[in-house]
Amino acid sequence: MGGAFLAAAVLARLGGRIGLPTIPLFILAGILLGPHTPGVVLVDDPHELEMLSALGLVLLLFYLGLEFHLDDLRAGGRRMAAAGATYLALNVGAGLGFGFALGWGTSEALVLAGVLGISSSAIVTKVLVDTGRLGNPETKPILGIIVVEDVFLALYLAALQPILSGADSLAAGVLDGGKAFGFLLLLALAARFGTRIIGTLFHTRDDELLVISFLGAAVLVAGVSEWFGVADAIGAFMVGLMLGSTASGERILKLVHPLRDAFGAIFFFAFGLSIDPGDLPSVLWPVLAAVAVTLVMNVLAGLGAARVYGFGPGPAANISTTLLARGEFALILATMAAGAGLDERLSPFIAGYVLVLAVLGPLAAGRSAWLSRVLPGRALKGPERVGAGV
Repeated sequence: MGGAFLAAAVLARLGGRIGLPTIPLFILAGILLGPHTPGVVLVDDPHELEMLSALGLVLLLFYLGLEFHLDDLRAGGRRMAAAGATYLALNVGAGLGFGFALGWGTSEALVLAGVLGISSSAIVTKVLVDTGRLGNPETKPILGIIVVEDVFLALYLAALQPILSGADSLAAGVLDGGKAFGFLLLLALAARFGTRIIGTLFHTRDDELLVISFLGAAVLVAGVSEWFGVADAIGAFMVGLMLGSTASGERILKLVHPLRDAFGAIFFFAFGLSIDPGDLPSVLWPVLAAVAVTLVMNVLAGLGAARVYGFGPGPAANISTTLLARGEFALILATMAAGAGLDERLSPFIAGYVLVLAVLGPLAAGRSAWLSRVLPGRALKGPERVGAGV
């Protein structure tokens, strides 16, 4: 574990000198020091870092929830839903069409719809932090799209599970989906009406006790969420949403910062460990085609979100590039597909696709001004002037 931290730090420091973002460098450290690459092997089995990696994802999304206040959700709920629905319709629809075009099978196409359609919450969060855009007007719709994606993700996984497992009962799939949705509704009600009680329970002047309390709550709810069929990350996000609106919210935001950075690095390092570069050449052309489809769909989705919010080409470019990366959800689907005995080309395809976009996404986000120069300006004028709040 110490070697993982140091390797990620050394590569990030070297890359920082030439302006590279940290995310692809953390992933590269995992690839170079993992079991699939010749040379020094720090970790023989990627599952050895599975719990630390999960904790990194939980803390990244917990931090995102702290930044995303309930007032923002109440003020811009309809527009967030419209932007999120537009993003999902374009990207999931394109992913499904791309899957059928490959001709690998119906179940494979359904998997690819999710792979191409859902952004990486962890990478999006890290990009927003690294680029210093958390306070930008377009960050609210970006976070809103992530929330809509996570809700869709819970229902999508519940619906996909019986298909991949060969369940012969539609009722079982409906029951799993209902259980997941019910738990999400319970968390939403707690966030909406229980903030005062939660704030009282967590209030303390002792930083040590506060850290132990919020960390325990985030991890516990994440674990319970997973048991109910909801992604653990969305459970942590909801806890952050609740605590961010309490009197202790600002202190928690500062205290969780180093934890988020440390374990977030391990998350991306472990991500790299799971990638076998030797499998990538066999699926090179499908990967490049999928990346091209995703680039086009993300630009269209960014334009659509900018239209909804009345933003100009600059914010539209930021939305398009920030949401470009794919990550943890795609890898979950790869694992499910392998376990279900689907086409063996799926796993290397997903690994290659995720790797390319995990590198390209942060790089594109840092240079979104280039995209904004070619996007239409007048066509984006909506009901509100550019820069209006949510």
